[in-house]
Amino acid sequence: MKNRVEEIFQNAASAEQYFRGYCQYVGELLSNLDFPAIAKVAQLILEKSKSGQTVFLVGNGGSAATASHFATDLALCAPPEAGICFRAISLADSSPIITALANDIEYKEVFTRQMRNLFREGDVLIAISGSGNSPNVVAAARLAKELGGMTVGLVGFDGGELAKISDHVIHVVTSKGEYGPVEDIHLALDHMITSYLRMKLESPQTGEA
Repeated sequence: MKNRVEEIFQNAASAEQYFRGYCQYVGELLSNLDFPAIAKVAQLILEKSKSGQTVFLVGNGGSAATASHFATDLALCAPPEAGICFRAISLADSSPIITALANDIEYKEVFTRQMRNLFREGDVLIAISGSGNSPNVVAAARLAKELGGMTVGLVGFDGGELAKISDHVIHVVTSKGEYGPVEDIHLALDHMITSYLRMKLESPQTGEA
């Protein structure tokens, strides 16, 4: 599959044309998402939160920023009158913990070692990776299943290993290396899911979840 972002740049006669083409491409990717899969993830988060479980999020680089953003939006999206809260933790947030584990043990274990302290049976792990092959993210997904949890993979490119082992997958299908569009859409998924959950709790008679 050809890298569409590079193709858009090569065919653009100006910066403005490139920006328009990029946005159009992201729009195409958004329209091709598996919306039933997104609905199932929203339902999973809602059901697990109602039973007091925790949603953990992991990712590297831009995906770490999305994990942090997603955890923040989940933690704050439930209105006080809803009677439930979303327990959400990004395991990418603590630079002291991450650098200690990476320096003293192995970078592959920066998430799994935290999970062994915090993750409980029935919890959910949302694992975010453009390639789907980040060793520490894949290791976290494997451990979540080992500990009796559920896994959600937000992936791009061809899905990688993470798409194969996750219980729920939202796949942004692109050429390898198209990190920008994939990360754009992963963040959009955060906003779609958390805004839906907030409005669902405000108006519980509407929607499926």
